[in-house]
Amino acid sequence: MSTENGELSDLYQEVILEHSKAPRNFRKPAEANQHAEGYNPLCGDRCTVYINMDGDAIRDIAFQGSGCAISRASASMMTQILKGKTKAEAAKLFEEFRDLVTGQEAAPETADLGKLKVFSGVSKFPARVKCATLAWHTLQSALENKDTPVSTE
Repeated sequence: MSTENGELSDLYQEVILEHSKAPRNFRKPAEANQHAEGYNPLCGDRCTVYINMDGDAIRDIAFQGSGCAISRASASMMTQILKGKTKAEAAKLFEEFRDLVTGQEAAPETADLGKLKVFSGVSKFPARVKCATLAWHTLQSALENKDTPVSTE
């Protein structure tokens, strides 16, 4: 069993590193109609999330910024899973993701995180939870069209 856990952990690390090195949706879309900036002073991560809303749906989502592997990978994977989702679906996914990275038990019927489950190991490193959730908090601010930058402190 420990070999399986080790192999799974290695796979998770590979996915996170791959998204960190080649993040998806790392750009500033010309059609973005809402955005927000986020900062994690503890780690130095910076993230700007851009969204193009079509009514209540996220037509396009992208990000720019700099940060650690966990922060960049989380933002990259967040943009992939949220394209085409509604604000309510995005909020639900954020709650599930936050529960995952903080070690909370999610109800099986609500756990719809897909590949984001690779971040489950973050719960073992409390200082990294803010890295993993920075883009998500920034997204919330963008969805609410707030002008004040998001800080994890």
